[in-house]
Amino acid sequence: MLPRLSPLCAALVCLAAVQLCVSPTPLARTQETLAVSILVYHRFGPDVPDSMTVRTPTLARQLRYLQEHHYQVIPLRALVSYLRHESPAAPPPRSVVITVDDGHRSVFTEMWPLVRELHMPVTLFIYPSAISNARYAMTWPQLRILHDTGLFEIQSHSYWHPNFAIERRRLGPTAYRDFVTRQLMHSRRALEDNLGITADMIAWPFGIYDDGLLELGRECGYVAGFTLDRRIVTAAERIMALPRFLMTDDMSDKTFASMLPAGG
Repeated sequence: MLPRLSPLCAALVCLAAVQLCVSPTPLARTQETLAVSILVYHRFGPDVPDSMTVRTPTLARQLRYLQEHHYQVIPLRALVSYLRHESPAAPPPRSVVITVDDGHRSVFTEMWPLVRELHMPVTLFIYPSAISNARYAMTWPQLRILHDTGLFEIQSHSYWHPNFAIERRRLGPTAYRDFVTRQLMHSRRALEDNLGITADMIAWPFGIYDDGLLELGRECGYVAGFTLDRRIVTAAERIMALPRFLMTDDMSDKTFASMLPAGG
């Protein structure tokens, strides 16, 4: 026979059972409520010479749309810290993150004036081999200026933006692993040496990733990774493969709005 419980113990057991039935776990509640859109741009200008260029007026219209419709543009770090359980503060409803890949000079000449005017945080994913070397890229002094504004966080996009799928076919397993490790580590060191920052987030070049790359990223000290998968971030996502929406100039305002979190 089971031992008889005192009236007080019996009441406490019943209360706990009721709470288990009606209260979702913290993880379940987070998965139901977290919805953050990460947008990724590449370069800007007066016209559209390629599919990765967004005209500066288009960028201005989209950023002002976010402001006028009361979306919360938050730092990428705030989202990552929450997903890593470093911060208890969940991103507010209707949160959006803005990222830019590659380090093109137009970030400095075209985007910065808008960001400064609207005071919106941006994360730049940089491949350092181009900086102060390629004609199209920013210089290290320009990156330092952006970093010092407090509006731009600068993170890694590998060292020279290789296609890891091609390199995997070209190299043997050991050589491929060494190649990826060099790309990830050399990028971190270059950003840290030139800007005095901690580079611990990676945007996978071309959006290419697999389980092996995600594991190598973790081994190389990265705490979060970002893809080109087109969906809103929830707590169910793998933190080394968080999805982003690729921004192009030909998308309509309706399409742009469809990429943003609803509710609030």
